Amino acid sequence: MAAKRGGARSNRSQRPGQPPRPAGEPPLSRQRIVATAVELLDAQGIDGLTMRRLADRLGSGVMSLYWHVDSKEDVFDLALDAVLEYRGSPQEPQSEDWRGEIVHILEDWRASMLSHSWSASLLPRRALGPNILSRLELLSKALSRAGVADADINAAIWSLWNYVMGATITRASFDLSDDDRAAAQQRLTHLSERYATIERSRLLLDDDWDGAFRKGLGFLLDGLAPG
Repeated sequence: MAAKRGGARSNRSQRPGQPPRPAGEPPLSRQRIVATAVELLDAQGIDGLTMRRLADRLGSGVMSLYWHVDSKEDVFDLALDAVLEYRGSPQEPQSEDWRGEIVHILEDWRASMLSHSWSASLLPRRALGPNILSRLELLSKALSRAGVADADINAAIWSLWNYVMGATITRASFDLSDDDRAAAQQRLTHLSERYATIERSRLLLDDDWDGAFRKGLGFLLDGLAPG
């Protein structure tokens, strides 16, 4: 994964020769294209986003989109970064509360990806935009305040990244009904001599995804904080 190149994008809507907008049609802009792309991705997934479908939703011609975005790949990058924007904690973070800040950043990150299920599978293969880079910067600063050595920051960041991504993908893809889960747990009961520990903990019936995420994150942060 690479960081997305910075720098101001030229205002393509100001280029000479652009065809006039039909009367009554909302102005086409990069912001509107990205918002509509997110809607399309939410509705139809990654494979459902084409420039033709995007243009149709916008009531525009396909070529008009290219006054504002470079390509479909550019649209993917922009849409992904848009849904991963972090607006910060409801309360001003306390400098000493590094743990609470990290929990909030990561719970918000997970919630954002669960709200836009396509984002978790898209993130590992896209350029990293300014919003996700800002999250990583906030995490790095919080870990530094916790006393994590500079030499260990990268390992800590990737450990947290992997935890969030794994937890999100598992939650998004785990699609068993209550009846299916109960039947699976019943099979474990019949095989309790072989699977005694997970049968006793009733693993397959535990659907407290949010609680498990927070508790597991606590285990991870306990290990990251210097003793």
